[in-house]
Amino acid sequence: MTETVKIISPVDGSIYAERPIATDQAINAAVERAKAAQEKWAETPIVERGKYMLAMLEALVAMTDEIVPEIAWQMGRPVRYGGEFGGVKERTNYMVEIAEAALRPVPASNPKEGFRRYVKKDPLGVVMVIAPWNYPYLTAVNTIVPALMAGNAVILKHAAQTLLVGERFQQAFDKAGLPKGVFQNVVLNHAQTEKLLGSGKIDHVNFTGSVGGGRAIEKAAAGTFMTLGLELGGKDPAYVLPDAKMDHAVANLVDGAFYNSGQCCCGIERVYVHEKVYDEFVEGFIAETKNYVVGNPLDQATTMGPMAQARFADLIREQKAEALRKGAKAHINMKVGNDKAGSPYLAPEVLTEVDHQMSVMREESFGPIVGIMKVRNDEEAIALMNDSPYGLTASIWTRDTEHAVAIGNRVETGTVFMNRCDYLDPALVWTGVKDTGKGAALSAIGYDNLTRPKSFHLREAI
Repeated sequence: MTETVKIISPVDGSIYAERPIATDQAINAAVERAKAAQEKWAETPIVERGKYMLAMLEALVAMTDEIVPEIAWQMGRPVRYGGEFGGVKERTNYMVEIAEAALRPVPASNPKEGFRRYVKKDPLGVVMVIAPWNYPYLTAVNTIVPALMAGNAVILKHAAQTLLVGERFQQAFDKAGLPKGVFQNVVLNHAQTEKLLGSGKIDHVNFTGSVGGGRAIEKAAAGTFMTLGLELGGKDPAYVLPDAKMDHAVANLVDGAFYNSGQCCCGIERVYVHEKVYDEFVEGFIAETKNYVVGNPLDQATTMGPMAQARFADLIREQKAEALRKGAKAHINMKVGNDKAGSPYLAPEVLTEVDHQMSVMREESFGPIVGIMKVRNDEEAIALMNDSPYGLTASIWTRDTEHAVAIGNRVETGTVFMNRCDYLDPALVWTGVKDTGKGAALSAIGYDNLTRPKSFHLREAI
C-alpha cells in the first residue's frame, strides 16, 4: 500500500487533504531534473530570473481567495487576517531588486597593474528548502526566491501540516513559465528526507523548525559538506523601560505574543518590565489580551484560531499548570469552547509572579502564553534576556535610541528591535545565535549564503 501524508485540520479534526509520498525513483528523477535544469538556469541573466520571480508572485497573489481559507483549514489562522502576501510581496520584490548588486563580482580592494582580480559569486547548485507550517508562505519564500535569483535550482519539501502550500508554489511557478526542473515541489517522509540529504546530491539545505529537527538535519548531512541554513527554536524577550510609550508598547507586545496563536518564530514569549511602570504595563496588557475572540478560524469574528495541532496546545497547558504549581498567577482564564486536553483550541494566557525556574520562561512555548517579570534595572533585564539557550530577536521599548543600542549590544540575539517586534525586514539579515541555529537569510548577506565564492586571478600583461 502506498504511504501517504495526511493534513489533519485543527478546525474540526477531519482529514483536509492527503497526498502520496514520492517513490525513490521519483525522488532520484527530481534531483536529476534539478541538476540538469540548474546548469542552464545559471546562464540565464539575473534580470530575466527576476521577471520569472515577479510573474510567480503575481500568480500566487491571484490565488488569494482560495489560499486564505486553505491556510485556515490547514493550520488554523483566522481568515480575517488574509494570507501572508504582504510580506511575501515585500520580500520577493526586495530580493529581486537587490540581486544584481548583491551577486556582482567583487573586485580586489588593492588594484595591481597588469592584473584583473575579482571574486565571482557562483550558485551552489541544488538547494533544498524544508519549510514549516506556521508561516508556510513567508518562511518558504525567504529561501526560494533568493536561491533561484542566485542561479540555483530549488527542491521544496513542505511541512506535512501545510502540504498544499508546496503545490501552490508549484502552480505559481508553472504559471510564470519557469523552466521545468528549476523549481520542484516534492512530498517526502522523514526517512526519505534524511536519505536525500545524505546522498551528496543536495548542495545546500535550508530548514526552519525545531532544534531537534535541526540536529537531525545536521546528522543526515554529515560528511556531505553541503552548506546549511538552520532557523530553529526561539524564546524571544522584550524589555519595557520607564520611558516607553505605554499604550504603544502594550498594543504591540500583545499582538507580538498572540498573533497566529503565538506560533511565530519571532513572537514574544517573555516580557521584562521596569518596576517603575510594571503595574501600569501589566494592567494594560491584561485588558488588551481579554479582547481576543477564540474560535473557528473560518468565522470573520474570530481573532485567534486553534493551534495547528492538539499536542502543541497541550504543551502550553502543561507549561501553565507547572507555572501555577510554582507560584505564578494567571490573569485571563478565558472560557473557550473545547479548551481541554487533546484539543487544539486554547485561550490566550498572561502569567505574572513568574521566574526562570519555570519552563514557560525558559523553554520554547510557540503558543498563546506569555510570562511578565518585574525588573529593577538594565543589568537585571539583560541578564534575564540572555538566560536562554535561544537567540533570534529581542525588543527594547524606550524613547532613547542610544540607550536601546547600548542594551542591544549586550543582548545575545540575531536581531534587536526598538519599539516594534515580530517583524522581518528583508533589507536586514535574518539570523540567530546559540540553539536558534546558523546561517543567514535575506538581505545581501543572504545571497552570500546561497552562493560560493570563486576567485579570478588574471595576469593580463605578459
